[in-house]
Amino acid sequence: MTFTPPSSIAREGDLAELVGLRHKHFIITLQAGAKFETHRGVLLHDDLIGKPWGSQVFSHLGAPFFLLQPSLADLLVDLPRTTQILYPKDIGFILVTMGVGPGQKVLEAGTGSGSMTTALAYAVGNEGRVVSYEVRPDMQNLARKNLTRFGLASRVDFKLRDIQQGFDETDADSFFLDVPNPYDYIAQVRAALKPGGFLCCLIPTFNQVEKTLFALRQNKFAFIEVCEILLRYYKPEPTRLRPTDRMVAHTGFLVFGRRIEPSEDPRGKELAEEVG
Repeated sequence: MTFTPPSSIAREGDLAELVGLRHKHFIITLQAGAKFETHRGVLLHDDLIGKPWGSQVFSHLGAPFFLLQPSLADLLVDLPRTTQILYPKDIGFILVTMGVGPGQKVLEAGTGSGSMTTALAYAVGNEGRVVSYEVRPDMQNLARKNLTRFGLASRVDFKLRDIQQGFDETDADSFFLDVPNPYDYIAQVRAALKPGGFLCCLIPTFNQVEKTLFALRQNKFAFIEVCEILLRYYKPEPTRLRPTDRMVAHTGFLVFGRRIEPSEDPRGKELAEEVG
């Protein structure tokens, strides 16, 4: 799949989502001459190509499916992975809070399976750039495959190395740091960010957050915020509306900060404490 201009019909090369009974879904790449096989029957890709999105289609056994364009959230949840991925509930808040958008240069450390890399590459557009650092070759290879599948690999520079050495880039608009010990790399991140640039860390435990807050203040970051995102769905039944039985609750703390340039003003320390 490539993120081409939107179309009202399914085209060869598009990623398509087939949603069957009980909302069970499958994401496939449409290819002429191919077929999709499931225990509920076979669907020919040729019968899907050219149909309007949202159409109901049927397997050769008569099982119903809806033909949909997968959302970015659908793609991220379906992402092949060997580690815990970020959830859309966190990713959306991160992108909006850091103002990630077309044409920006965004850095990431801790590529993992590439879920956040995918979202960043999607957000910066064709004119933007994502640089993603990872120390594990197997994880980087998996992330590269995932980005290639989505047609976004050309927007990403993958770098394999220990970030203790610092980063090649400077003047980045924002930085997403997802490593076990973010507090050890705040100085390196600062050097890579432009003045006023955003930093977000994903951190699982209280004690790690505490160490990171000390490191942020020591390295002249301000406008610091700590939060977590809780998301609860409801059963969409008008006569018995109630919460679903399960929810994705705590997935990690989000710690945000911005690189500042304190002046030599006598009140500089006091002001830094106020905005921190």
